[in-house]
Amino acid sequence: MPSQKSSGIAAVLSALVNGLGQIYNGQILKGIIIILIQLINGALTVVLIGYVFLPIVWIYAVVDAYRSADKINARNYRRYGS
Repeated sequence: MPSQKSSGIAAVLSALVNGLGQIYNGQILKGIIIILIQLINGALTVVLIGYVFLPIVWIYAVVDAYRSADKINARNYRRYGS
């Protein structure tokens, strides 16, 4: 049976480094894309637009990591039954 993913750990990892929670969940490409987007947003803070998108993507990454871990666990539970 595949290992269970902790929703809390996924959310905390993504809160610390956006995209890390997705990588923990096994969504490697999604995590790398989020990391790259946040790097671009960080650079865009020089022209102020990054200040708008940085927190939006941060919140999305944390919530997505949490929900993705829950979905992975639910799918594994249905498939393997325990």
